[in-house]
Amino acid sequence: MAKVLSQWLPHLIGSLSGEIVPIDGKSLRGFYDRNQGIKALHLVTAWAGEQKLVLGQVKVEDKSNEITAIPALLELLDLQGAIITLDALGTQTAIINHIQAKKADYVVALKANHPTLYTQVKNWFEQAQAHQFDGIQFIPIF
Repeated sequence: MAKVLSQWLPHLIGSLSGEIVPIDGKSLRGFYDRNQGIKALHLVTAWAGEQKLVLGQVKVEDKSNEITAIPALLELLDLQGAIITLDALGTQTAIINHIQAKKADYVVALKANHPTLYTQVKNWFEQAQAHQFDGIQFIPIF
Protein backbone atom coordinates (compact mmCIF):
# COMPACT_ATOMS: atom_id res chain seq x y z
CA MET A 1 0.00 0.00 0.00
CA ALA A 2 2.79 2.44 0.92
CA LYS A 3 4.54 1.82 -2.39
CA VAL A 4 1.35 2.41 -4.40
CA LEU A 5 0.64 5.61 -2.48
CA SER A 6 4.19 6.86 -3.01
CA GLN A 7 3.84 6.28 -6.77
CA TRP A 8 0.52 8.15 -6.88
CA LEU A 9 1.58 11.18 -4.82
CA PRO A 10 3.80 12.86 -7.46
CA HIS A 11 0.79 12.99 -9.79
CA LEU A 12 -1.25 14.61 -7.03
CA ILE A 13 1.24 17.20 -5.78
CA GLY A 14 3.75 17.62 -8.59
CA SER A 15 7.41 18.36 -7.95
CA LEU A 16 8.82 18.83 -4.47
CA SER A 17 11.68 20.91 -5.86
CA GLY A 18 12.59 23.60 -3.33
CA GLU A 19 10.03 22.39 -0.81
CA ILE A 20 11.08 21.73 2.77
CA VAL A 21 10.25 18.16 3.81
CA PRO A 22 10.74 17.46 7.52
CA ILE A 23 11.29 13.82 8.44
CA ASP A 24 10.74 12.94 12.07
CA GLY A 25 9.66 10.11 14.31
CA LYS A 26 6.74 10.14 16.72
CA SER A 27 5.31 7.65 19.16
CA LEU A 28 1.53 7.33 19.17
CA ARG A 29 0.98 7.05 22.89
CA GLY A 30 -2.69 6.10 22.54
CA PHE A 31 -1.61 2.65 21.36
CA TYR A 32 0.36 1.99 24.53
CA ASP A 33 -1.04 -0.44 27.10
CA ARG A 34 1.44 -1.68 29.69
CA ASN A 35 -1.06 -4.13 31.23
CA GLN A 36 -1.53 -5.93 27.92
CA GLY A 37 2.12 -5.60 26.89
CA ILE A 38 1.30 -3.36 23.92
CA LYS A 39 4.06 -0.88 23.11
CA ALA A 40 3.43 2.55 21.66
CA LEU A 41 3.33 2.62 17.86
CA HIS A 42 6.39 4.50 16.62
CA LEU A 43 6.35 5.97 13.09
CA VAL A 44 8.76 7.97 10.96
CA THR A 45 6.90 10.48 8.80
CA ALA A 46 7.82 12.72 5.85
CA TRP A 47 5.68 15.86 5.72
CA ALA A 48 5.21 18.28 2.82
CA GLY A 49 4.39 21.48 4.69
CA GLU A 50 3.38 23.61 1.71
CA GLN A 51 1.09 20.84 0.52
CA LYS A 52 -0.13 20.08 4.07
CA LEU A 53 0.26 16.43 3.23
CA VAL A 54 1.97 13.40 4.72
CA LEU A 55 4.18 12.03 1.95
CA GLY A 56 4.85 8.74 3.66
CA GLN A 57 5.17 6.88 6.93
CA VAL A 58 7.17 3.86 7.99
CA LYS A 59 6.72 1.92 11.21
CA VAL A 60 9.81 1.68 13.37
CA GLU A 61 10.15 -2.02 14.04
CA ASP A 62 10.42 -3.36 17.59
CA LYS A 63 14.02 -3.52 18.80
CA SER A 64 14.97 -1.00 16.12
CA ASN A 65 15.07 2.80 15.83
CA GLU A 66 14.55 5.71 13.46
CA ILE A 67 18.06 5.31 12.03
CA THR A 68 16.97 2.12 10.27
CA ALA A 69 13.45 3.35 9.43
CA ILE A 70 14.47 6.62 7.75
CA PRO A 71 16.24 4.95 4.77
CA ALA A 72 13.19 2.74 4.23
CA LEU A 73 10.99 5.85 4.11
CA LEU A 74 13.40 7.68 1.79
CA GLU A 75 13.33 4.71 -0.58
CA LEU A 76 9.55 5.11 -1.04
CA LEU A 77 9.60 8.80 -1.98
CA ASP A 78 10.52 10.90 -5.01
CA LEU A 79 12.39 13.70 -3.26
CA GLN A 80 14.35 15.19 -6.16
CA GLY A 81 14.99 18.87 -5.46
CA ALA A 82 13.39 18.80 -2.00
CA ILE A 83 15.13 20.07 1.12
CA ILE A 84 15.01 17.32 3.73
CA THR A 85 15.27 18.29 7.40
CA LEU A 86 16.21 15.84 10.13
CA ASP A 87 16.85 16.06 13.85
CA ALA A 88 20.19 15.00 15.34
CA LEU A 89 19.21 11.33 15.33
CA GLY A 90 19.07 11.47 11.52
CA THR A 91 22.56 12.93 11.23
CA GLN A 92 24.10 9.70 9.96
CA THR A 93 26.43 9.25 6.99
CA ALA A 94 24.30 6.49 5.47
CA ILE A 95 21.14 8.61 5.70
CA ILE A 96 22.85 11.65 4.16
CA ASN A 97 24.20 9.47 1.34
CA HIS A 98 20.69 8.15 0.74
CA ILE A 99 19.29 11.69 0.54
CA GLN A 100 22.00 12.70 -1.92
CA ALA A 101 21.27 9.62 -4.04
CA LYS A 102 17.63 10.79 -4.21
CA LYS A 103 18.96 14.13 -5.61
CA ALA A 104 17.62 16.08 -2.64
CA ASP A 105 19.30 18.62 -0.38
CA TYR A 106 19.32 18.44 3.40
CA VAL A 107 19.57 20.36 6.65
CA VAL A 108 20.43 18.30 9.72
CA ALA A 109 20.81 19.06 13.39
CA LEU A 110 24.25 18.54 14.85
CA LYS A 111 24.78 17.85 18.54
CA ALA A 112 27.69 16.70 20.65
CA ASN A 113 26.62 13.07 20.18
CA HIS A 114 28.79 13.27 17.02
CA PRO A 115 31.89 14.56 18.82
CA THR A 116 34.37 14.69 15.92
CA LEU A 117 32.06 16.42 13.45
CA TYR A 118 30.63 18.66 16.18
CA THR A 119 34.13 19.83 17.17
CA GLN A 120 35.13 20.45 13.53
CA VAL A 121 32.03 22.55 12.83
CA LYS A 122 32.31 24.42 16.13
CA ASN A 123 35.98 25.24 15.44
CA TRP A 124 35.16 26.40 11.91
CA PHE A 125 32.49 28.81 13.18
CA GLU A 126 34.74 30.09 15.97
CA GLN A 127 37.51 30.83 13.44
CA ALA A 128 35.10 32.45 11.01
CA GLN A 129 33.61 34.57 13.77
CA ALA A 130 37.07 35.62 15.00
CA HIS A 131 37.81 36.88 11.48
CA GLN A 132 34.34 38.48 11.23
CA PHE A 133 33.52 35.98 8.48
CA ASP A 134 36.03 37.76 6.22
CA GLY A 135 36.51 35.89 2.94
CA ILE A 136 33.35 33.83 3.32
CA GLN A 137 30.91 34.32 0.50
CA PHE A 138 27.25 34.42 1.47
CA ILE A 139 24.79 33.34 -1.17
CA PRO A 140 21.11 34.11 -0.57
CA ILE A 141 19.02 31.02 -1.25
CA PHE A 142 15.56 32.58 -1.12
